[in-house]
Amino acid sequence: MKTKAQKSEELKKAKVLLEKSRALVFADFSKVTAEDVRKLRGELRKSGASFLVIKKRLLGLLLKEKGINADLKQFKISVGTIFAEGDIEKAASPAYKFFSTLAVPDGGAKDVWVKHLLGGYDMKSAALVDAQQIVYIGKLPPREVVLAQLLGMLTAPIRSLLYVLDQKSKSQPQPANSNPEQKVELTQAQA
Repeated sequence: MKTKAQKSEELKKAKVLLEKSRALVFADFSKVTAEDVRKLRGELRKSGASFLVIKKRLLGLLLKEKGINADLKQFKISVGTIFAEGDIEKAASPAYKFFSTLAVPDGGAKDVWVKHLLGGYDMKSAALVDAQQIVYIGKLPPREVVLAQLLGMLTAPIRSLLYVLDQKSKSQPQPANSNPEQKVELTQAQA
């Protein structure tokens, strides 16, 4: 059991993280090994996020102090919080990838670990985000990939038109007595 000083230190750390955060994601870390939690923290660090395990009661007080109305008592299990400095997708994507790559226990459902994502809070829109939305956001490809796909979709009709025009110009019959090189010489001589 943690002492009052340790809880106070955790609360200070959580306050600092909350001040910098623009999004929160709540995750159940029960039955996840300590080594896997370290991997999660490493992945989150790459995207500018942090994972902190703090008592739900203390986190609830901290959120209430910040003006965030989130009912953490609805979660009957231990909750770890991902504090993201970027938008919610900066936390949801690595969290989803992490939980979806964990080994599935024998007889377990394929999405057993993904169910550990419990929900979140978007500070920008001041709205709670449910677990299904977190999973949906986590499945989305990165912004650069989406932009490349959009660019490909926009250029595809133009590329197709150019291909059709090219094939049409190649398939038109040339007159038997005309030579394209002679036409070029005639037009240059006339000029």
